[in-house]
Amino acid sequence: MRFCFALIFLALPAFAQQGPDDAAAQILAANAQLAAAEGASDQVAALTETVKAYEAGLVAMRQSLREITAREEELSAALAARQTEIADFLMVLASIGQSPQPVMLANPEGPVGALRAGMMIADLTPALAAQSAALQQELAAVRTSRDQRIAANDLLRGGLDYAQTARAALGRAISERQDVPRRFVEDPEQTAARVEAAETLAALANQLAGTGAPEDSTLQAAANLPLPVSGFISTGGPGRPGITIAAAPRAIVTSPVRATILYKGPLLDYGNVIILEPAEEVLFVIAGMAETFGTTGEIIDVGAPLGLMGGDVGMDDANLIANTGIGAGQDAQPLYLEVRGGQGPVNVDAWFALE
Repeated sequence: MRFCFALIFLALPAFAQQGPDDAAAQILAANAQLAAAEGASDQVAALTETVKAYEAGLVAMRQSLREITAREEELSAALAARQTEIADFLMVLASIGQSPQPVMLANPEGPVGALRAGMMIADLTPALAAQSAALQQELAAVRTSRDQRIAANDLLRGGLDYAQTARAALGRAISERQDVPRRFVEDPEQTAARVEAAETLAALANQLAGTGAPEDSTLQAAANLPLPVSGFISTGGPGRPGITIAAAPRAIVTSPVRATILYKGPLLDYGNVIILEPAEEVLFVIAGMAETFGTTGEIIDVGAPLGLMGGDVGMDDANLIANTGIGAGQDAQPLYLEVRGGQGPVNVDAWFALE
């Protein structure tokens, strides 16, 4: 499969290889990274970076595909216009050729006009030849673009399959971990009682605040932290003081800080919720993942995987020319992020880089 990827990489257009995104190289590098992750001492960290690499490469590959498809349609439109123009020329020449000889020699302006008309018709021959050569070049360009699109499609399809393999391997590596550092051991009965008694997310967060920040935490506000997942930011919604991040389907969610997992599980209408405590009485609430990783009481490092977004990843939006947002044919997956300090919410931008 890696050899096939290499062949496809060589077939891609120059802009896909040498452009700023370097989409093909990113996917190939992620593929090599996946093979190396199997023997890494910290498989979880290695596979997390591999999944991120695939996500970045697939985004870049889709952008390259959109550029290729746009160019192909532009060339096809120009080719169709040129074909119509040349067809008109041929019709004129054919009608002239079918005219009787006396009619061709007759001209209202006399012999001089007839001579001038003949010279004009003679000049059409090289012009028509030039038009034909240009048409052949445009036709070849369309064929080349179509071949590039097919090769890029194959690479995208392979990248999607391998990204799914990397996600599955990450889940297995997390489940097989041993000797995970913990701040405390979860009491299932106590956790269940807290969840049952909590009528709101705020109520549960207030119960948990101050119970498990890492002892070596030095985190303070204005930390300019990265978001747990890439995407478009909007307000959290009515009654929700945080923000919502519209992420790509199956995107990996990672911890922006070293923190303790205070809670992990479903809650009310938030879906799967993870509550992190990176510093004393500072909580990061992250909700909306389809799958979650880790266990309550576990101390996680910066960049540790927290879960995966839901949705289906496919080829639906691969060939679209205009694609704003996450991608047509693939629904954006909302991830809710809230920051709490003391007994109430604080502005997310006091901690995270939202620009």
